[in-house]
Amino acid sequence: MPVDASAIAELMRASVLDLFPAYYDAAQTASASVHIAALDLALIEDGTYYVHEAGGELVACGGWSRRNKLFNGTDAGADERLLDPATEPARIRAMFARADWTRRGLGRAILTSCVDATRDEGFTRLALMATLPGVPLYKAFGFTEVEHAELTLPDGVVLGAVAMERDVDTF
Repeated sequence: MPVDASAIAELMRASVLDLFPAYYDAAQTASASVHIAALDLALIEDGTYYVHEAGGELVACGGWSRRNKLFNGTDAGADERLLDPATEPARIRAMFARADWTRRGLGRAILTSCVDATRDEGFTRLALMATLPGVPLYKAFGFTEVEHAELTLPDGVVLGAVAMERDVDTF
């Protein structure tokens, strides 16, 4: 089935608008709904993006990248070069779930698919930049905090975030 990019973008935006207010203020949430919830079509084109459907609707999405871009929106310094699996970690990217589908194992299932795919391509490490709502999922999946960060979005709004990593073969 062809992926419907507009449905993914809608899910991403709804997820931010519903889940971010528990961690960020109204201005941060509004900015993130534009800049963090921006679909990177390269993930779809590279075949590294996964979706979960229920009742004909998208309820969760996320994936990984073999390119040198850690996150959406504010990663202006990124390049699109391919990462070297022997020396660089694959990137976990753009994980979102509909608010009424959180805590049902969909994020874990997507991350498991990412681990399997990155292992098949020779990667030994994974890296990501987590917004605060995602930190509990990533910690539960074996990611460790590398450092806390502040992401300045294109409109000047600043979000707290956490850089995280894990080995591909962690548990």
